[in-house]
Amino acid sequence: MSDIRLHTLRKFRNRNGYTQLDNSEPQQDTTATSPAPSSGSRLDPSMRVPLITASSARTIHERGQRRNQYGEGEPEEEVTLLGDPGFSHNEEDDGPTTVAERASDAVSQRSILRRGSKNKSRTVPLRPPDKLQNKFPPNIVRNQKYNVFTFLPIVFYEQFKFFFNLYFLLVALSQFVPALRTGFLITYIAPLAFVLLVTMGKEAYDDYKRNLRDLEANSARYLVLASDTSSPRNDDELSHALLEDNLPLTRSIPSSSIRVGDLVLLEKNQRVPADLVLLRTSDSSGTCFIRTDQLDGETDWKLRVAVPATQKLHSDQELLNLDAEIYADAPNKDIHAFIGTFTINTPPSVSSNEVPMVQVPTVEPLSAENVLWANTVLASGSAIGFVVYTGPETRAVMNTSHPQTKVGLLDLEISQLAKILCAVSFALSVALVALNGFRGFWYIYVFRFLILFSSIIPISLRVNLDMGKTVYAHLIMKDNEIPGTIVRTSTLPEELGRIEYLLSDKTGTLTQNEMEMKKLHLGTMSFGYDTMDEVVHQLNTAFGADTTHARPGPLSTGVQLATRGRRDMSARVHDVVLSLALCHNVTPVTNDDGTVTYQASSPDEVAIVKWTSSVGLTLTFPPHAVRYHPAYDVLELFPFTSESKRMGIVVRDTASGELLFLQKGADVVMARIVQRNDWLEEETANMAREGLRTLVVARRKLSEAAYEDFKARYHAASVRLEGRNEAMAAVVADALERDLELLGLTGVEDKLQDDVRLTLELLRNAGIKIWMLTGDKIETATVIAISTKLVARNQYIHQVAKLKTAEEVQHELDFLQNKLDCCLVIDGESLQLCLNLFKNEFIEITTKLSAVVACRCSPTQKADVARLIRSYTKKRVCCIGDGGNDVSMIQAADVGVGIVGKEGKQASLAADFSVTQFSHLTKLLLWHGRNSYRRSAKLAQFVIHRGLIISVMQAVFSSIFYFAPIALYQGWLMVGYATLYTMAPVFSLVLDRDLNEDLALSYPELYKELTKGRALSFKTFFIWLMISLYQGAAIMIIALVLFENEFLNIVAISFTALILNELIMVALEITIWHVYMIISEVVTLGIYGFSMIFLPEYFDLSFVVSVRFGWKVAVIVAISALPLWIIKVIKSRVAPEATTKL
Repeated sequence: MSDIRLHTLRKFRNRNGYTQLDNSEPQQDTTATSPAPSSGSRLDPSMRVPLITASSARTIHERGQRRNQYGEGEPEEEVTLLGDPGFSHNEEDDGPTTVAERASDAVSQRSILRRGSKNKSRTVPLRPPDKLQNKFPPNIVRNQKYNVFTFLPIVFYEQFKFFFNLYFLLVALSQFVPALRTGFLITYIAPLAFVLLVTMGKEAYDDYKRNLRDLEANSARYLVLASDTSSPRNDDELSHALLEDNLPLTRSIPSSSIRVGDLVLLEKNQRVPADLVLLRTSDSSGTCFIRTDQLDGETDWKLRVAVPATQKLHSDQELLNLDAEIYADAPNKDIHAFIGTFTINTPPSVSSNEVPMVQVPTVEPLSAENVLWANTVLASGSAIGFVVYTGPETRAVMNTSHPQTKVGLLDLEISQLAKILCAVSFALSVALVALNGFRGFWYIYVFRFLILFSSIIPISLRVNLDMGKTVYAHLIMKDNEIPGTIVRTSTLPEELGRIEYLLSDKTGTLTQNEMEMKKLHLGTMSFGYDTMDEVVHQLNTAFGADTTHARPGPLSTGVQLATRGRRDMSARVHDVVLSLALCHNVTPVTNDDGTVTYQASSPDEVAIVKWTSSVGLTLTFPPHAVRYHPAYDVLELFPFTSESKRMGIVVRDTASGELLFLQKGADVVMARIVQRNDWLEEETANMAREGLRTLVVARRKLSEAAYEDFKARYHAASVRLEGRNEAMAAVVADALERDLELLGLTGVEDKLQDDVRLTLELLRNAGIKIWMLTGDKIETATVIAISTKLVARNQYIHQVAKLKTAEEVQHELDFLQNKLDCCLVIDGESLQLCLNLFKNEFIEITTKLSAVVACRCSPTQKADVARLIRSYTKKRVCCIGDGGNDVSMIQAADVGVGIVGKEGKQASLAADFSVTQFSHLTKLLLWHGRNSYRRSAKLAQFVIHRGLIISVMQAVFSSIFYFAPIALYQGWLMVGYATLYTMAPVFSLVLDRDLNEDLALSYPELYKELTKGRALSFKTFFIWLMISLYQGAAIMIIALVLFENEFLNIVAISFTALILNELIMVALEITIWHVYMIISEVVTLGIYGFSMIFLPEYFDLSFVVSVRFGWKVAVIVAISALPLWIIKVIKSRVAPEATTKL
């Protein structure tokens, strides 16, 4: 039975297709000559009758008018076209008109009206004039942010809108005023210039790389079909003419020169340069595959179908002689929809003295499956496309968005502290001037003191923090235990340590998105994973195969069922398996090594097709020479959409001519379409409780008359320009989706991700509240929640579904208010009702629950939930997902994590952090998040302390010396203080850790402390403020007490004591030493001692090497640092940190 094949002749899969008759043989029925007709390809016999009446003469006249319409006339002439006699005709004089003719007239008149307005829809002939082509934007890719003129203004604006940089800009500019100058200009300009140069260099480099990518894309060469009568732009552009093989001339042009109306020839693995309507492919079926991972992130190949009328032309050369035009609606962002028509005004083989045997003009609808979007890649064969959108009008460019820049909570907290420090420095300046009695030009003295105290807000703070973030990102990406992790937003590593809410997708995130067919239910019988050989046996029986090789066993079960008045088991199994093998959107692709892989947009469908192959019906193309191969022509295909939640197909048995409409979909939509039954709802719930994804399979037999009636109505709806999709769906629902025969129910298992149970349990113990947002059914989501340990053992699960009234919502909220230890499971409809009626109450209650499962959620609902939790709780929210439907949720979160999964890379590319599996989240949050947050908090406060202590020393010095605004340290001492003398030891704090990795992962409860934000708070800030005040005053006062005869010696003593004090303070702050920390301390001390030799204006070497210098510095350092060490030792004994108790 394994050699039985299913031969599906799905050559044309365009559900909107409308194939024109081959004019060379007008009397032949295309049924015999076209082995794989597209949807609607067999023309109604009544439509084959030639209409040689007044309408034909009018058509010839309209062709002349159309030349003016495409841009040959002047603008004022276009206005008068509506009043032209050629367009104003009486339908009664024209004779009978068809839907196609009326649609063509509508297209022509509509295009004129729209060209007169600002509407960007267009009607373009196959050989458009230059004037028409020049109306559309050039096909230039431009991702650069700047140009020569805008670079400096934009960069300066982006930098100086931050409080830090603006403050230091004003300080630096003040030094150009002689009355405000307090020291070397370079001491104020250099730090700011360094920050700006680093930023500008990075921006310039990034923009240069973008420019190179743009240049590469714009200069890529493409072949464009050229008429032999047209003159190419360069002789060397013209390729070798192959007219002896009836192939057209082509010329090679860069991508940037491609214009609307060009016919582009694409080869395998070539990037599509613009949005093209697919006219011809190298495959005789008119199909090709494209890779769209750069457009929508999906890894599955997509099938595209050529326009049937152009695919059946004898050669590519005939395209250049075809009198046809394409209407395309205005460009928009939707990559899953396209509204257009393909109109043939004159049949290709009709000469001037011949009469066409088909109606003209002939209109065929165009949909998204007839279009190749820019930035996709042709994966198979070669193709010819007609350019309809270029440059900024392409879907790829229109979908290129720049999400709002995310700013971490730590950065916001530091910005608040900086403003406090600014107020402190201003208050200190005014106080010193006030103590001096506001004498003289006191306002100038205030500004001079402000400049002297500018180090209170150190510009190096932002530099250190940004460099620290870079180190954290590097450590995350180099972690061998979470391979493949990518940090896409380097400004947010600290946020990983403060997550309190985790919103997760289910399929592909908690589960592997690897589907396997586990169960088949036929109402009165069920086949499990271990009884699938019975299905093989019944199929052998149904097909009449030799069953001697099959598993032996009586057929009594089938006989008994038949005696009950039902069809025998074999026939029922045959029907449902055959329907599953036919009703799908899977395409077999033969690889170079001869193996066959299945391509589809849904892994569920691939799993089902693989299962049908395993039981005996294999999808093949072309057909194999086997004994049994039922062959079917695919007449119509209605693909699955998230709105319809079902897919259908109309097929014809090539042997018997029987017409079947097959459909499968979600139970919620199929239940109202199939005939009444008493088992579907119950069995669907049973499978969902087992964690299986269910699909309902049904069919309906069609008569020829019913199908022809449907086809005519469907085609009329498919050529509409307004409301096309709604009209087509209405026709399908009315003509086909009624009283379907229920065949069976499938159950597909989605395996859990590795270590997902342990991960969720650890995160829950870490105090993180977890929400699962999924599009699945309540039953399936509940089972997954239990199996993944999202719900704790013996935890009550409260299900809320199908709420309709405010009273019901209020009742549920009252119940939850009194039972906050339960897990809430709610469907999307009820969730929306709660948000509409009681948004604040709902969020207030649900955010207190330990776990929430929201089912049947749309992507918009997921994003709305994330925003609501953020806005209401003011807590950090992390969202994780793997598919394109999770992108909006990921971008709405404080921290977005994308998983590279079966559904593609779209979520990964849109996220701040990209991981390869869900279990990596544990280490990302509990270890890297912990370290990043604690390190940045400690680093920020120490840098602030470093600026505060020297400002306090300046204040003490000025107070003692008659409140004179004179700088204590000038020139290179101030430059070296924030750079060579302290930067390396202070920055080495980014390598500090308060505990080992094993402890952090073994005791997730430690993570709860981080979410309270105690590492950087007003309390810790004021503690550091007091430390700085004490140490600065101690160093300066004791240095003055030990006053030397030379002021130079005071500077040497106090500055040396200051440097040693900072090195000791760094050592006191370190919890676990790293080798780089030791090196930075020793090397910095050596650099400081060595620099004294080259700074004789600040250091008297004879005094520095004396014993008197040494003991005075030692006394000062001991008084400033020793008390802090004693306090730290006492605190570690009396009130130790929680981590030290482990």
